[in-house]
This record gives sequence, structure tokens and C-alpha cells, in this order.
Amino acid sequence: MLVRTAAFAEAAVGLFLVALLISYLPSLYSSFSQREALVATLATRAGTPPSALEFIVRHHAIGWLDDLGEFWLAWERWFAEVEESHTSYPMLAFFRSPAAERSWITAAGAVLDAASFYVSTVEQHDSGPASVCIRSGYLALRHIAGFFGIAYDDDPAPTDPISITRAEFDAMYEAIEEAGVPLVPDREKAWLDFAGWRVNYDTVLIGLADLTMAPYAPWSSDRSTADRRRFSGRLFRRSPVSR
Repeated sequence: MLVRTAAFAEAAVGLFLVALLISYLPSLYSSFSQREALVATLATRAGTPPSALEFIVRHHAIGWLDDLGEFWLAWERWFAEVEESHTSYPMLAFFRSPAAERSWITAAGAVLDAASFYVSTVEQHDSGPASVCIRSGYLALRHIAGFFGIAYDDDPAPTDPISITRAEFDAMYEAIEEAGVPLVPDREKAWLDFAGWRVNYDTVLIGLADLTMAPYAPWSSDRSTADRRRFSGRLFRRSPVSR
């Protein structure tokens, strides 16, 4: 009798687990699909791997650099959704993109760097949406990083060190200036402003890129481990931009 009861209990547990799995997987796939849809579209705007340099130059080439409000707000929503899904279902952080060279975390890094450079260095008038996008992004990455035990300073000073060097910033400034993008003339102030934005997400971006073993992308996964640092500098080997 005891053996029969144990067998029925085992069968019931098995059915319960199967039912739970069947109901759980669609939620995971839905969150994954929503995340990847915007990541895929970024390849058109920021190249593969994505970079802030490609993003700004391409948008300048097609005349969209002054009309990015909806883009920044779309990514503000994306960051909020990713924060919710990746803290509720933390295994999603390790789900790879269908294309091997893409990653949700390197896409996030490219968007945040593009927004930070746009606000600090590009001559423009409406920086509100980009600023909101940056805040949404670093809060989302901090919450996800906190879940995985990645340490970070939740109130960094604008002058705290970041992983981007002044030389790297200057090289990007000059490459974008050469492409004809109007930039603020005070490069020193632009660097301080950019670093003041980047410091909010620098540590968590690199930590999550390392945790998820993200593919190469400039200013994120290229400096997440010692082995990947050898790729730094590839940012400026750009492919021609179609006009």
C-alpha cells in the first residue's frame, strides 16, 4: 500500500512539473522575443557589433540625428521591460541572441554610450529623451547586476574613474567630427560630461558582459576580461556608411 501511494505521488508530481513547464516556457519565450526584436533593429542603426560611433555617424548621414526622440523613448521602455523580465526570470540574461554576434547587453551598452555622447558632445537642442533613456538604462542594469551579486557604487561621483580612457574618447570625438557631425567646441567639458554619464553604468555594463560571456563589442565586452581587451581599438575600423 505504501509503495502504491508513493508511486501515485511520484506520478502526480511529474504531471505537475510538466504542466508547470508548459505554462512557464511561453512566458519566457515572449520576454525573450520582445527583448530581441529591438536588439535586431539596432544592427541597421549601429552596425554589427553595435557601437556609438556607427550609430551617430549613420544617423547624421541620413539626416536623422536631430530626430531621435522616439528612438530614445523606445529604448527607455525596452530597459524597463528587460529589468522586469530579467529579475523575474534571471535565466533570460543567459539566453543568447539568434545571431551569434548580437547580445542584449552589448546592444544596451551601445545605446547608452550613443545617448551619453549625444547629450554631452553633439550639438543639439533637445537632450531630454536621451537623458531619460540613460537613467532608465543604468537603473535597469544596476537592478539586474544586483540580482547576480555584481558590486557597484549606487551613487558615484561624476569624476570617478571609468573604463573608457580620455584617449579613446578623443579618438571617437575626432572620428565623428571628421564625418561632419556638429560637436560642441569645448572638448574638455564634453569629456567631463560624457564621463559623468558613463560612470553611472560603467561597472554594471562590463560586469554583465563578463557574466553572460557577451560577444565582442566596443566599450563593453571588449574590456570585460583580460583576453578581450586585446580587441580594444577596433571601434574605429569602420565600414563605409551608405548615404
